[in-house]
Amino acid sequence: MSQSFIFDMDGTLFQTDKILELSLEDAFNRLRSLNRWDTATPIDKYREIMGVPLPKVWEALLPDHSIEEREQTDAYFLERLIENIKRGKGALYPNVNEVFSFLKENHCSIYIASNGLTEYLKAIVSYFNLDHWVTEAFSIQQIESLNKSDLVRIVIEKYGITNGAVVGDRLSDINAAKDNGLVAIGCNFDFAQENELAQADFVIDDLIELKSILLNLNGLYPSRDGVAKR
Repeated sequence: MSQSFIFDMDGTLFQTDKILELSLEDAFNRLRSLNRWDTATPIDKYREIMGVPLPKVWEALLPDHSIEEREQTDAYFLERLIENIKRGKGALYPNVNEVFSFLKENHCSIYIASNGLTEYLKAIVSYFNLDHWVTEAFSIQQIESLNKSDLVRIVIEKYGITNGAVVGDRLSDINAAKDNGLVAIGCNFDFAQENELAQADFVIDDLIELKSILLNLNGLYPSRDGVAKR
């Protein structure tokens, strides 16, 4: 049975942590230069809410700033993220290429559905040549609701997906799978939270485990130790 895999980007395929602090520090240094921030950069707060759409990020990090200031900070932050990607500061998680090759060899379709902005996703896909495997990358910018479940629904409807899984590290990814009748695979990576992962159908500590899960989804062998299924 042909399967489709819809991957989150940040904290799932891309080690956002490697460029997050650099770019966020740049953004808040800009605010400091404008006398619009005078305390430490709230990196820990960002880690807590990592995975939500950027407009919600700035609502949380800059609650006392105007919408215009948030939008300007968002635009500058995006510039710094993309520049750091192009400078090679970021990295994929281990085994992304191997897993993608395995999935394609087994006739699986691969998509990306991310809360990241379109230009940011393009920069990652281009730098790491992910379009060799990925059919299409979808950004939360493409929908008004900023809801991951709605974004995944667009992927499903566009490509007629009937069997597959959503792979991601946060509750929004797990809910997106369940809301759309797909398998939820939680990634126990940098930004993951145990209480959120508890709601997934499978939990992995390394993307290489998707090889076993694919065989499981295809019914080639039952769930067993080593494939963490709830």
